[in-house]
Amino acid sequence: MNKTTYIFISLISGLLIGTGGLMTYQHLTSPPAVTAETTQKPAKPLYYRNPMNPEVTSPVPAKDHMGMDYIPVYEDEASTPEKAGTVKIDPVTEQNIGVRTATAKLSSLSHLIRTVGKVTYDEERISKLHPKTEGWVEKLFVDKTGTKVDKNTMLLSVYSPQLVTSSQEYLLAISSAKTLENSPFDDIRHSAEQMVVSARQRLALLDVPEHQIHDMVKTGNIPKALHIHSPFNGTVINIGAREGQYVTPQTELYMLADLNKVWVIAQVYESDLPWVSENDTVDMQLTAIPGKTFKGTLSYIYPYAEAATRTIKVRMAFDNPDLLLKPDMFANVTIHTKNQPEAITVPTEAIIRSGDKEQVFIMRAAGQFEPRKVTTGLSADGRTQILNGVNVGDEVVTSSQFLIDSESKLNETTEKMRAIGAPASEEMHDHQQNMIEQEMSAPVSSSSMNMPEMEHHHHD
Repeated sequence: MNKTTYIFISLISGLLIGTGGLMTYQHLTSPPAVTAETTQKPAKPLYYRNPMNPEVTSPVPAKDHMGMDYIPVYEDEASTPEKAGTVKIDPVTEQNIGVRTATAKLSSLSHLIRTVGKVTYDEERISKLHPKTEGWVEKLFVDKTGTKVDKNTMLLSVYSPQLVTSSQEYLLAISSAKTLENSPFDDIRHSAEQMVVSARQRLALLDVPEHQIHDMVKTGNIPKALHIHSPFNGTVINIGAREGQYVTPQTELYMLADLNKVWVIAQVYESDLPWVSENDTVDMQLTAIPGKTFKGTLSYIYPYAEAATRTIKVRMAFDNPDLLLKPDMFANVTIHTKNQPEAITVPTEAIIRSGDKEQVFIMRAAGQFEPRKVTTGLSADGRTQILNGVNVGDEVVTSSQFLIDSESKLNETTEKMRAIGAPASEEMHDHQQNMIEQEMSAPVSSSSMNMPEMEHHHHD
């Protein structure tokens, strides 16, 4: 090495040493440069959960038996005890699954109950005629069912020996009273008058009509046949005797019905029972009378249910002046129930029913949905009354709530299992780490050198 080369190398070494010292000095004395972008330390997962079974968790990364990585759960993803089951969804996912909400509001509920009814007789306008004495049917004046009769129309006459005897006693009593009416003895005169009254009462108890009694007194002739008349304007529904037939008080001679008013019996389901009440207005249409709507009133709700159909009978009353409504006709009935007072209501589809629990999801913030247990009331026109659990103005989820519910249950189950099983898993993990550190720090013994061939292959 010549002298010139040596001097060049010495200069270069000095410059390098000086530059290094300057750089070291600047590094020690100058503050670190602040960059525009700072790198944040990634958040540490609280635990890891099995992708196929949320009940299985691990404090460290792991794989399941299928080789799938456990899913990390961070602090902002874990539910807090105050909001267990709360679900957070990013805007893109929320739009993809079609989440929609509706506002809980005050509204009145009304409900139309449509059912099928059957026309029947008004039980308060039916009369069954029986004779008060034994005898034989002498003459039928009305001998066809379906015949319309007016009040006091003569229906038939019955020959009755008891009528003859009672009529004779009445005429004798009248004759004795006339003979003794000028008697100076008050007791005798009074007894004769009482005999007339008693004989007249016996005829009245046999339902002998007034015109027969009047004719008997006027003519003095003893009637042998009892006349039976219609008690009101009505229709003959049944005839129970014919001419010459022997009848007793047990024999039903006629069944009459006044069809100017009829009943309609319908069935309502148990779920509709809270809506109906007496005096509700009713519309009715019949196939046999197209284009006509009959107006009626719900008059009675029967106090028992039908065992076979699990329905409750209701009775409705209709005027029938033209006799268009005929018993045993079927009809389509619409019951106009009274409006329920204003109550908090939500769309019915927002309610998730699971066993005996009912709940909705409330949107607490953008992308954050909280499950809320509710108590429901009546439902009508696509809305359901909420008795407890929701306030006016709350936003409830009406679409994709079942997907949110699944995620909510998953989060809640994972949180519960982590609260029970995570501490034990962490303790086991710490124990395993301590064992590994102890083994690594222990000196290698001679026995450890005699490892099985498989172990040598493993380390190789």
